[in-house]
Amino acid sequence: MTEPTATRPPLGTSVDWIVPFHDLDPLEICWHGHYVRYFEYARTALLQQLDYDYPQMRESGYSWPVIELQIRYAQPLRYQQRIRISATIVEWENRLKIRYEIRDADSGQRLTHGHTVQVAVDMASNSMCFVSPPILLQKLGVPRP
Repeated sequence: MTEPTATRPPLGTSVDWIVPFHDLDPLEICWHGHYVRYFEYARTALLQQLDYDYPQMRESGYSWPVIELQIRYAQPLRYQQRIRISATIVEWENRLKIRYEIRDADSGQRLTHGHTVQVAVDMASNSMCFVSPPILLQKLGVPRP
């Protein structure tokens, strides 16, 4: 994988978030299930940046369900903590694999990391594609094989 250039859309982005009170568990730390939503915030920002967010996916005739999710919790998130959530596309040929990191926005300390894997499903036939469709490669600015 090469670094993004001026002619190719970036393959990563980040969003900032402040952990709200309603995301806390009884121990007053962020409940582990909310991390998936935080990943989704960054993934959506990344897909919007590529002009291939969920509405554009649907229009192209493909759905992209998440088929795998992995999260490694290193440090808990706390109420009112400012965090930066990054999402980076690391695979795109046969599946869409996005790597995530959650860091403390002030110190830069890594708090959580993980990834999701999505696959293209042809909406007309409801069948999984074993190779990423050309529209994804076009949106990524990647030459077709």
